[in-house]
Amino acid sequence: MDVTRATTAAAALLTAFGLDVSSESTKRTPERMVNAYRELLTPREFDLTTFPNDEDYDELLLQRGIAFVSLCEHHALPFTGTATVGYLPGDRIVGLSKLARVVELFSRRPQVQERLTKQIAVWLDEHLSPKGVGVVLRAEHTCMTLRGVQAPGTTTVTSSLRGEILNDERTRAEFFALGGAAR
Repeated sequence: MDVTRATTAAAALLTAFGLDVSSESTKRTPERMVNAYRELLTPREFDLTTFPNDEDYDELLLQRGIAFVSLCEHHALPFTGTATVGYLPGDRIVGLSKLARVVELFSRRPQVQERLTKQIAVWLDEHLSPKGVGVVLRAEHTCMTLRGVQAPGTTTVTSSLRGEILNDERTRAEFFALGGAAR
């Protein structure tokens, strides 16, 4: 990332909108703006920690309420929400913090919610080889709530299912019930 170029561009954008970026309170605004976007667009690195499924656990494992922030690729405005991520273990189980890390890995980039949902599910399916994966994202898009239609409080819900969670009707129903989508 070229921080100097980004800061210059941010200053030009703010100036074009009529903001005086030379006053004491605003002279560092372009730099702060760049740092905020850099933070929004940079996930923390992690290693996927898995363990043998020694107990042959074969029921759903689900995490709800994983908070995330992403950036709408169409408007460069944030969308925020929560993820529900679940899987049916195969030979390995995952370190619990890693489910939230995978959500962060894919949310920290400009994109659309539909793609984000699918990226999380595909990545877990490929890296964990479970019997099934389910992901549900609920998010409020500021590009919709603060501008355009201006519909505050509106949430968008997307899902991506793989394996037995997709193909087995009872498992799919259990995933949505445990995840809170059945309410």
